[in-house]
Amino acid sequence: MAIDRDQLARDCRDLAPLLAEIADRIHDHPELRFEEHRASGWLAEEAERAGARVERGVGDLPTAFRATVGAGPARVAVLAEYDALPEVGHACGHNLIAAGGLGAFLALARQADRLDGTVLLVGTPAEEGGGGKIKLLEAGVLDGLDAAMMFHPFDRDLLVHPTLANAYVTCRFRGKASHAAIAPWDGASALTACLDTFRLVDGQRVHFKDGVRVHGWVTDGGQAVNIIPERAACEFSVRATDTVELARVQAIVERCARGAAMASGVEVEIDARRGYRNMVNNVTLARRLGDHLRALGRAPREADPTVGTGSTDMGDVSHAIPSIHAWIAICDEGETTCHQRAFAACARSPRGHAAMWAAAQAMALTAADVLESPELRGSARQEHEGAPTDRQAHRPRA
Repeated sequence: MAIDRDQLARDCRDLAPLLAEIADRIHDHPELRFEEHRASGWLAEEAERAGARVERGVGDLPTAFRATVGAGPARVAVLAEYDALPEVGHACGHNLIAAGGLGAFLALARQADRLDGTVLLVGTPAEEGGGGKIKLLEAGVLDGLDAAMMFHPFDRDLLVHPTLANAYVTCRFRGKASHAAIAPWDGASALTACLDTFRLVDGQRVHFKDGVRVHGWVTDGGQAVNIIPERAACEFSVRATDTVELARVQAIVERCARGAAMASGVEVEIDARRGYRNMVNNVTLARRLGDHLRALGRAPREADPTVGTGSTDMGDVSHAIPSIHAWIAICDEGETTCHQRAFAACARSPRGHAAMWAAAQAMALTAADVLESPELRGSARQEHEGAPTDRQAHRPRA
């Protein structure tokens, strides 16, 4: 018995007030990575109320959960993010991601007896630097999926926008303290080495490939104005279009830190922390989602090379599972963008609610397509298996 698409659309419309209320509630109670107890609880409760089987604390993450409806070998997951940012709260719109993912799941759950397969809603904590999805992947929580999907608020509708692979490099310099006026020559400045690292990195930018981003900040700038600093530290985020270029640029940053330390006669300790892989968009699935968005009156572009991009742990998911990560406008193009206070306001607006509802319905319909079409699953899997492992799969049309 096939899914009733007209009923699915009606159910999505019926759910709109509930989704808006949940999105606003999460927005009004921002929680940082791995601390999203209220947000994850609210989503899990709604899934349980709909009759889903809910597992809390999956992957050994207290604020992660997995809700399941249906049965059968075909398996589709909708992923929900809900962590906020320090100071600016939901300036990335994760409250809308969470409620939109819930909406797609609840609409499908209302037809659980018609599902020719299994639908999952997976609550994924700590996208903002914590890599919750990576931990869930490693724990097997996402095993056996034919597709994984989510959307992200933005200032325009895009279907296969790339994201960057990234890593974090922390440099801690140790020198020799001395009185900055009485005997500056008797000291070895850790701060000079720290600042020289930035200058050396800047000098290497001409050798970076297009799309590379290296940005850093000084986390320890010394102890007092009249002391030659005996310690200083900085952290860099290194981003590139694929993990091959990421490794090359990361090595350059580390070499700059060592060269700066040598020049100042100080020691440096370098720690590298894994970030996220680049997004390998499954164009087969993304175009199907785009068809449903257009039917709802939206006009998504496949891509827009004029706009920048960031990094997400959905990239790691996309290397393991055919995945889509559409970007949906909650404001006018160029009005504001992610991580700005104005964007946080848009994430709690009628336009934000409308974008969330459209994304929920399009994802529900796309999930239904995946469950009911072996041909679509096969095409998505074939594309995924043929995609270069460390590069953006399929150059999208602008």
